[in-house]
Amino acid sequence: MVRNDLRNIAIIAHVDHGKTTLVDQMLKFGGLFRENQELQERMMDSNALERERGITILAKNTSTFYKGVKINIVDTPGHADFGGEVERILKMVNGVLLLVDAAEGTMPQTRFVLQKAIELHHRIIVVINKIDRPDARVYEVPDEVLELLLDLNASSDQLDSPVVFCSGRAGIASMSPDHPGTDLAPLFDAILEHIPAPEGDENGEAQMLVSSVDYNDYVGKIGIGRIERGTLRLKQDVLLCDYHDESLSRRSRITAMYQFDGLNRTPCESASVGDIVAVSGIDDINIGNTICSSAGSDPLPFVKIGEPTMEMTFSVNNSPFAGREGKYVTTRHIRDYLFKEAMKDMSLRVCETDSSDSYNVRGRGEMHLSILMENMRRAGFEFMVSTPRIIYREIDGVKCEPIDRCVIDVPKESVSVVMEKMGYRKGELVEMKPVGTRMHLEFMIPTRGLFGYKTEFLTDTRGEGIMSAVFEEYQPEKGEVTKRFTGSLIAYETGVATSYGIYYAQDRGPMFCEPGENVYAGELVGISSKGDDIVVNVCKKKHLTAVRSSGADEALRLITPKHFSLEEAIEFIADDELIEVTPKSIRLRKRILDNSLRMKDKMKGIK
Repeated sequence: MVRNDLRNIAIIAHVDHGKTTLVDQMLKFGGLFRENQELQERMMDSNALERERGITILAKNTSTFYKGVKINIVDTPGHADFGGEVERILKMVNGVLLLVDAAEGTMPQTRFVLQKAIELHHRIIVVINKIDRPDARVYEVPDEVLELLLDLNASSDQLDSPVVFCSGRAGIASMSPDHPGTDLAPLFDAILEHIPAPEGDENGEAQMLVSSVDYNDYVGKIGIGRIERGTLRLKQDVLLCDYHDESLSRRSRITAMYQFDGLNRTPCESASVGDIVAVSGIDDINIGNTICSSAGSDPLPFVKIGEPTMEMTFSVNNSPFAGREGKYVTTRHIRDYLFKEAMKDMSLRVCETDSSDSYNVRGRGEMHLSILMENMRRAGFEFMVSTPRIIYREIDGVKCEPIDRCVIDVPKESVSVVMEKMGYRKGELVEMKPVGTRMHLEFMIPTRGLFGYKTEFLTDTRGEGIMSAVFEEYQPEKGEVTKRFTGSLIAYETGVATSYGIYYAQDRGPMFCEPGENVYAGELVGISSKGDDIVVNVCKKKHLTAVRSSGADEALRLITPKHFSLEEAIEFIADDELIEVTPKSIRLRKRILDNSLRMKDKMKGIK
């Protein structure tokens, strides 16, 4: 059976190349909304964090209609840290729209997601987006995409992929850069013509691979996937199978079934080959499971998700201010949340440690774990995290570490300082070419070499640089990497910071605290410019005499303190430091709070 009334596509691209904005316009063109309906931008970014940061974190399903054909669309993340979402979602579709920015061209994540689509033999439509940008390179970028396809050993069908030029914001598309279109009809025509319709045996035993899992407090876990064979019906008895372990097979029943209709999930009685559906009622359903008819076990192979490359330790907050701001502070709460997240995110791993109050959480990158931390603090959790560590592997008896492909686009005058900093971090230049007034640099660099570099990079390039990295492979360890040239200013005692104390401490470096802020001994209150850790007393008060009054404090000029975001805090902390995360605060602290004990520990390390 061939479902000519259906197409399943995923939109894949590098971060910020306009996927979600294009989906908005595709839904509007499909007649999903009234003419006068008030709509918000990036409708698919439903998560509060996604809307704040302007990125897609979770893959989402939607659908629209064109010429009587239902088109299921999956909007995927573009950031490399959420590549695991893209990898498993590609099993749900028959073809992809590869979005490429008309100015930036192909980027690391473009290579990554395209490679996954090629491995699955998906048909590809190349969409050159943002053709209305003043610096658009509409003639050069298609050639770059073709070079990338050749480099990734694409098949002859994939090399012959059609190229559509469009502006996602304006909602226009055309087959030629010289003749801008008036709507998105050329893009939809290309989808109907080049993306194959789903095929399968409608009368066979039902078979559906679970590619995504959602959770609802009322119905529990919801499995989302495409029906590969047969028909699934409401209230049907099914067998849940696991491809890697047949002993895990168990019987269950579908209590609710939904199809995706625009932005909504519409209840349905049945669904057949090619339909993307969401089902509930099956306990302990996980990504990679296969829902089969009760007649027999026939699990589908599941694509192996790339392994995490870094880890951080999450532990119970034990600072002097513990329990003041958070709602959930115990080991049990933190453990339950982390393991529940690991079920939904296949790129996340949670491991027990020797300590009963800490867990090692492994992920794809700093942003991947910082999003998890931000969601936890917004949910009312209070906890501590360590500095990120890379995950080593032993390959043929050699200790190896993860290497990233880092692409940097900077003004020509910033090239020298970027080359110098990448040299400190063991980066190897593999490509360098001019693009207009800017330079395009490509490095192979250890993952740990990029820890803490993003903020420094933006400062060095005066905010004009673009940097992106994606995991490439494991290589033998590269040796010591120089990451941080500054030390920390550490609070001497617990108390309230004063203007007087901060004023006499700020000569040593930028401060983190303000007058009236509560601090504790061992907390980081500033950056030491000299490179060594220095203990300062920001709680010091001026002794009053008949000659000197407290009013003299008004003459003290304090420099505006620096406040860290979670990503910046992760970048900044050293190996002997921790981040205390609460719903209201982000504090940096030493692992050992007591100054004398910390000095003894340091002396042991020197010996």
